[in-house]
Amino acid sequence: MTRLPFELFLGLRYLKPKGTFVSVITLISLAGVTIGVWVLIVVIAVMSGFDRELRSKLMGMQAHVTVTGGVIENADEVISAARQLPRVKGASPFAIGLVLVEFNRRIATPYLKGIDPRREVLVSKLGEYVKQGQLDLDGEKVVIGRELAAQYGIYLGDKITVYSPRNFEKRGEEVYLPLELTVTGIFESGMFEYDSTLIFTSLATAQELFELHTGVSGIEIVTDDPLAGAREVAGALNRQFAPKLRAQTWAELNRRLLGAIQVEKTVMFFILLFIVVVAAFGITSTLITVTVQKTREIGVLKAVGATPGMVMRVFVLQGFIVGVFGVAIGTTLGC
Repeated sequence: MTRLPFELFLGLRYLKPKGTFVSVITLISLAGVTIGVWVLIVVIAVMSGFDRELRSKLMGMQAHVTVTGGVIENADEVISAARQLPRVKGASPFAIGLVLVEFNRRIATPYLKGIDPRREVLVSKLGEYVKQGQLDLDGEKVVIGRELAAQYGIYLGDKITVYSPRNFEKRGEEVYLPLELTVTGIFESGMFEYDSTLIFTSLATAQELFELHTGVSGIEIVTDDPLAGAREVAGALNRQFAPKLRAQTWAELNRRLLGAIQVEKTVMFFILLFIVVVAAFGITSTLITVTVQKTREIGVLKAVGATPGMVMRVFVLQGFIVGVFGVAIGTTLGC
């Protein structure tokens, strides 16, 4: 039968509960490490899951790469150049601007985005997000966000009056009447910012409202990879069309939001790590207490030939065992 090393044998022996004060504080130290590690793992997992969910929702409404630069008159040329890149999976032009919406004598100021529904399905999940009605933008029709609809009491089939900037900027003999658009769908992306401040109509209707003629506000592009692929495509388009046009990845457009979340994750990690460190100090205080209470036994050990190093290893192993068990239990609970 294999015998345990002297130091390990005594370390385990001192850990056995005997109802003494030392045994109680040992259990408290073990619980402290366990809870600290468990909370650390759970919070980091929750923050990571929130980060992934946020990125998923952002990319559900935003393309991997967005090309902007005033009014783009050569949209077809840019789209053709983008499609020649091997990592590009789809591209769609859009027109966007701030409008004033009137319904039942109530006023809202959302962004109106004009899209080509047939191309839009290649670059976003808008079609999947439409929960009521359908993505039907043929003619003078509009799809609005759920939060905006709830706030203003708008339902399918209602007509909303949309004023563009030209309704207020033009003076003299020219009079531009607002458009009446019929609500054919209500979408829910899960992002309050989108659901409360964004409405969709056809590209032709938006071009008419914003006097873009055949121009567009930008081009959305989807790649085979939202990170590396997006950076590569954005770089290639910038080299070809800069400085007139600028291609930005979705991460660049949302860098403040993503940066804030990363800072929160880092801060939470160090705060919880500090809790684990405090629990580790609890183990240290336990070892000091044990050492003081075992002074007589330490004297006996030295009398029978134990070296100071051997005695020290007894208590170091005891603390190590408590720490390992605490980390193991906390990890098991956290996973």
